[in-house]
Amino acid sequence: MSNSPEQKEMPAYNYCAMPLASYACRPDESLGRVYDEPESANRTPFQRDRDRIIHASAFRRLKYKTQVFVYHEGDHYRTRLTHTLEVAQITRSIARALMVNEDLAEGIALAHDLGHTPFAHIGEDYLKVCMEPYGGFEHNDQSLRVLTTLERKYPEWNGLNLTWETLEGVVKHNGPLYGKHDLGEVHIAVRELQEKMDLRLDTYASVEAQVAALSDDIAYNNHDVEDGLRAGLFTIEDLEELELLGQALETVRGRHKDLRKRYLIQEMIREMIGLMVEDVLAESRKRLSEVNPQSPEDVRMAGRAIVAFSDDMRRKVDKLREFLFARMYRHYTIIRIYGKVEKIITDLFTAFTKNYETLPDNWQRRVEEGGGVTDDRIRARIVADYIAGMTDRYAIREHERLFDLYWDLR
Repeated sequence: MSNSPEQKEMPAYNYCAMPLASYACRPDESLGRVYDEPESANRTPFQRDRDRIIHASAFRRLKYKTQVFVYHEGDHYRTRLTHTLEVAQITRSIARALMVNEDLAEGIALAHDLGHTPFAHIGEDYLKVCMEPYGGFEHNDQSLRVLTTLERKYPEWNGLNLTWETLEGVVKHNGPLYGKHDLGEVHIAVRELQEKMDLRLDTYASVEAQVAALSDDIAYNNHDVEDGLRAGLFTIEDLEELELLGQALETVRGRHKDLRKRYLIQEMIREMIGLMVEDVLAESRKRLSEVNPQSPEDVRMAGRAIVAFSDDMRRKVDKLREFLFARMYRHYTIIRIYGKVEKIITDLFTAFTKNYETLPDNWQRRVEEGGGVTDDRIRARIVADYIAGMTDRYAIREHERLFDLYWDLR
């Protein structure tokens, strides 16, 4: 970058930290925000999106939301927050290697789990059951709802007023959705946003969003292996039967003789992440060469994902997922939690929808101002927003406050 006076006076959104490929999203070509606002003189629009997500209340609450293990089971297990940060780290590495916008990719990665309920997918399963008569519940749509409606940080609007590209990435990071008239009731946030800005739901998302989605797969598969080993749900010997893990272990043992178990596990996870990242880069570069996109628009219209595992790696990852499902997610110690979570989520939902005046004052106002006093569907949706935003420990305490007869008397 030259030091000419003209360039010094250019706003930050004309600059990118690294050279970008022709198919990358450029901040100076952003399609804008729902609500017009002046851009920063020092940060690009995508940098501001990322920073707004980090400062969101929902982001802080990820610290005490379950990834697999409930928070009280130990300090070393992943939470939604540590998982999200690990996804963001892998995202930045892949985004840089593919020469796409790191800030945009990181922002999408940081936002992807904001709509998750307490108690991981167990909590989501039971909140879905509660919401079946009222339009349903889906955590990806809830993440968008957090970003566009539930966060209250600005006097001019609800939500964080993020750019089109970040919101598109959150909505479509797992692939296209259908046109707005074909969306199910469960996509309430997508339908509401689609009325304000056309997200082009029938196209693929940017390379940046696709990178965030694959990084999520890489992070949770590897780190669930590490957490499962720590919890004693399976052994290293069990993992050797899996082709991907066996390959990683063979490489590590060939590199290091007689490693202590803790270092063997760390090296195995490091090796496995490296194998997955290298595979994604090789396959993505192959697809980029085949499609030869000259713009982000070419990526959206490619008709298939650009960022992906190879067929061989996808087969190995699917086998790992099957193993984790059988030996970890369906382990009896995890299954035992189901009944407790069902009771907590169902009891809270029933109590709050039956009598919204048991909600905290600010949530009572949301019910009253939103028309939920007389409309069961609106009231149920606001209750679901409240419950979905809870941390594990807050949900437990709310249940105690409502149903433990002696809680206030101790």
